[in-house]
Amino acid sequence: MEYQQEILEKTNTDNNNELTILVTGASGFIGSRLLDELIYAQINHNNHYSIRCMTRNKNSIASHKLKNLQKPVEIIEGDLSNYDDCLRALKGVDIAFYLVHSMEGSSRNWKKFSEKEKVTSENFVKASNECNVKRIIYLGGLTYGKDDELSQHMQSRKQVGDILKKSKSQVTIFRAAVILGSGGGSFEMLRYLVERLPLMICPKWVLTKCQPIFIGDVITYLSKSIEKKETEGRTFDIGGPDILSYLDMMKIYAKIINKSIKILIIPFLTPRLSSYWVDLVTPIKASLARPLIDSLKHEAVVQDNSIIDIIPVELKSFKESLQYCIIEEKKSKKNPIKTKVIKERTTMSINYKILLVSLLLLLVIGTTYYFLDDRTAFLEPFWLSIAVIWYLLIFVSIYFVRFGARLGALIAGILGWGSMVFWLLDNLYIVIGYPLIATIPDSDEIWRDIVGMIVASFTIISSHNIFNKIRLHT
Repeated sequence: MEYQQEILEKTNTDNNNELTILVTGASGFIGSRLLDELIYAQINHNNHYSIRCMTRNKNSIASHKLKNLQKPVEIIEGDLSNYDDCLRALKGVDIAFYLVHSMEGSSRNWKKFSEKEKVTSENFVKASNECNVKRIIYLGGLTYGKDDELSQHMQSRKQVGDILKKSKSQVTIFRAAVILGSGGGSFEMLRYLVERLPLMICPKWVLTKCQPIFIGDVITYLSKSIEKKETEGRTFDIGGPDILSYLDMMKIYAKIINKSIKILIIPFLTPRLSSYWVDLVTPIKASLARPLIDSLKHEAVVQDNSIIDIIPVELKSFKESLQYCIIEEKKSKKNPIKTKVIKERTTMSINYKILLVSLLLLLVIGTTYYFLDDRTAFLEPFWLSIAVIWYLLIFVSIYFVRFGARLGALIAGILGWGSMVFWLLDNLYIVIGYPLIATIPDSDEIWRDIVGMIVASFTIISSHNIFNKIRLHT
């Protein structure tokens, strides 16, 4: 309590006339862009405010953003679930952006995450009241469903907004559906699914209507609301000019990149199964895909357009938003500041290279059964059908491994173990005295099997490493 009283005394005696703005979640998808926008406005428009940002890891804030500024940006390292960290961050703050979100992780733990979000927002409200914060600005999810119909993810987003509105501060809530931006979960999931799959098996949620909005337009609404008193104490829906289903979005993106796609809708695919599928064919992990997919279950269309009169924005269409995202992605790859992040997403590690090489070697070794092996048993229909499946799985695995999808590593692992068992059984006659697969292999065939087992072991190890390590956090 002494620490809290000290903060209150400093807050109440602060005579600085400049606004102090706090951006929480400053290293996240929304927060990092808002921070960029506030710094740009400070430099180019001489805006009279001080900027403070909060993150759990200060090293996640790119240092180049904070150089050569007339008014240095203050970085607070902490966690809003810790009340003392809340007080440190909010001391002397006039306007606070609440941009943190915890609903990522195993769905079995969502109740725990939801409870954490509740505690975090309650801490924030209590600390805001003690520090006399004038305004809180929050970005939540757009939905008009009843509470008992909402997914746990959307319930939590709504609950946070309701808790924030109980503070003494003037609270502004913006509610958005799909937010399109390079590095954002919604765009990345859309991009990877369309680019990687010639045939997509989709659940019925792809038919639900929503109103996607470009990340730049979201940032404009957030930043401009600082200057607009009319936004105080109100909730606004924000969305782009197009009302689309996720199916429409996939088709439009496919057209932009000149790709032909076929989409098969299966009604019984649940969000859980869908998130596992996304996890396997894209680098986006299931724990991140699940809340994204859950939010797409609910129709998310703007019903209150009042914000466009208060903050006029030339909203980008869905097609324009995608084109901006593609351009931003290309620029990011050329930006040395982001080299480390881009390498994590786009370059193949040693495990990738080992896996691809081992899969190609498996192809070569398997083919020797038709020019090195004298045993005619492998020309019989049963073994030929096994060979066709084996070759097909290798090519499918290589296809997905090249794109960094976990499905490729999963298939490669199964192939590796299957090949290992086959070659072990083929040579087991050395121990038991009679062959199990076909007739007894000669010395060349034995050495071929030994080399095959070595290659299969590399396939197993590298596929295991990739399957358990590929993750894209957005």
